[in-house]
Amino acid sequence: MAKLTESMTNVLEGDSMEQDVESPVTIHPPKLPKQAREDLPKHLKECTKRKIQRYVRKDGKCNVHHGNVRETYRYLTDIFTTLVDLKWRFNLFIFVMVYTVTWLFFGFIWWLIAYIRGDLEHIGDKKWTPCVSNLNGFVSAFLFSIETETTIGYGFRVITDKCPEGIILLLVQSVLGSIVNAFMVGCMFVKISQPKKRAETLVFSTNAVISMRDGKLCLMFRVGDLRNSHIVEASIRAKLIKSKQTKEGEFIPLNQTDINVGYYTGDDRLFLVSPLIISHEINQQSPFWEISKAQLPKEELEIVVILEGMVEATGMTCQARSSYVTSEILWGYRFTPVLTLEDGFYEVDYNSFHDTYETNTPSYSAKELAEMASRAELPLTWSVSSQLDQRAEMDTEEETKNHEEQTERNGDVANLENESKV
Repeated sequence: MAKLTESMTNVLEGDSMEQDVESPVTIHPPKLPKQAREDLPKHLKECTKRKIQRYVRKDGKCNVHHGNVRETYRYLTDIFTTLVDLKWRFNLFIFVMVYTVTWLFFGFIWWLIAYIRGDLEHIGDKKWTPCVSNLNGFVSAFLFSIETETTIGYGFRVITDKCPEGIILLLVQSVLGSIVNAFMVGCMFVKISQPKKRAETLVFSTNAVISMRDGKLCLMFRVGDLRNSHIVEASIRAKLIKSKQTKEGEFIPLNQTDINVGYYTGDDRLFLVSPLIISHEINQQSPFWEISKAQLPKEELEIVVILEGMVEATGMTCQARSSYVTSEILWGYRFTPVLTLEDGFYEVDYNSFHDTYETNTPSYSAKELAEMASRAELPLTWSVSSQLDQRAEMDTEEETKNHEEQTERNGDVANLENESKV
């Protein structure tokens, strides 16, 4: 049994390392005899349940890896974007290698021209006109290639007018050198000025909260901008990531449902000067309509929030992302205020940006609260309707009694007539 337990531990550890990002379903352990399953330790039984994995991490990076991509040539067709997306160490390595290879390549051609023409055999011969003056080996040819491509022009080595092949090579290297400079310097400039770093100063609250606001149950989270330069045309969106099975039986592992954070009212357009609390009203159109406080920890869901806008300094579009899983959604809490009025200005205390405090919030779902509110308004309606029903029943009973009395009277009259005839 000890060996069996050890083998099961290895199997479960291997499964946990190979868990797929897409499906949050549970892993089915290998089939074992009933006695073996009952003898498993409790911690191994708990390990059989798959942990909830994030679709988007807290820092905004998507937790998705692309595998088995066969059409890799598509990356080369868009080589500029591919180079920009590379990490800095690879980008700098390619930057250095491109220049070094081009200098060595054209330096070798300059040396080859000098070798074929015999310039290397007439070094120091004043009667001989070389293709490149003062070029006496590969090293000098390499230096001349660097001077030509970078347009340094020291003036010691110079091309002569008796070498047409050298003039053609000079034109080719000048044009290709300009293209390489434009491509690589442009790539480095875009890499440096990427708005990803600007998103580092856009912060989201660590937790999302659910509490009452204006008599309605709302889901809320807070966003803020640490810089004095603002995000122009800022907008906020939210998505619910949850597994779904359609009526036809199709299983969608990571279904995306839109969460309304003020799209129809324009509240999703933010003037992000100070931290703002983004609110989602839980109504009949909300995916949280039937979720209560007791049911929330049992749900396997993730809320992805996306903040977009243009950087005021550069005009480039910036996007910041974050997410909240069920363990990061606090029921019955509110955010601590961070904005205070000082002498002539408002001050934001970012030390309290993530702080929350508990508040009285019903543990029922929004649907249950709506039903309870409707029931509280029904007694008046019920009293009126009940009175009408009672009146209708009384009228019916009176008509029935009158009919019965009339029938009895008619029967008595008929009997009297029969007796008189007899």
